[in-house]
Amino acid sequence: MESQSFMLRDLPHEERPRERMMHYGAESLSQAELLAILLRTGTRRESAIHIAQQLLGKSGGLRGLADLSIEELTNIKGIGPAKAVQLKAGIELGRRMANSRLTEPVTIRCPQDAAEILTEQLRYLQKEHFVCLFLNTKNHVISQETLSMGSLNASIVHPREVFRAAMKCSSAAIICAHNHPSGDPTPSPEDIALTSRLIQAGEIVGIDVLDHLIIGDSRFISLKEKGYM
Repeated sequence: MESQSFMLRDLPHEERPRERMMHYGAESLSQAELLAILLRTGTRRESAIHIAQQLLGKSGGLRGLADLSIEELTNIKGIGPAKAVQLKAGIELGRRMANSRLTEPVTIRCPQDAAEILTEQLRYLQKEHFVCLFLNTKNHVISQETLSMGSLNASIVHPREVFRAAMKCSSAAIICAHNHPSGDPTPSPEDIALTSRLIQAGEIVGIDVLDHLIIGDSRFISLKEKGYM
């Protein structure tokens, strides 16, 4: 006998994601429940929550979901073009919200200040992204730029690319950062060597390299705080 998946309407009213969110807040919902709200509906055989669970399983979690294209999403059973667009729009809004604070003057006083800007942007990416925050003489963030996207295990960036971008926006100092897709922010020998090269190049052109952050899944490491610079 063929089994059928239950539908959201079969759940008690208080257990449905939208109702739970209204009563208890978004933070009380699981990742699958939040995705189910974005999906809105399931199929005749599968609930939106079941599709969301399959989506998280096939993508490897939120980290992988953020990198899926619309075409890749539509290859998952139960997700058509409309649902794929809704998911991508929700993810993009989250990314833009993480960036929106840069529209206001942001002062970097310590590594935590820079990490608060960059962590949510970088922590879920499956490839290494090398990003720079460009600061003025008051340590206000005046620009941000992604200068390199590498493989799963390596990101290649040349100092001239970093300082060309810094000079373009008349930056007085920079803070570098990149993510470790493994989730472990422990610096590699290559990370330390790159930082040393950037500091030396910065001394030549008169632009200070204040720090290099490595972003993991739930924590970050400041190479300055660790004594590598």
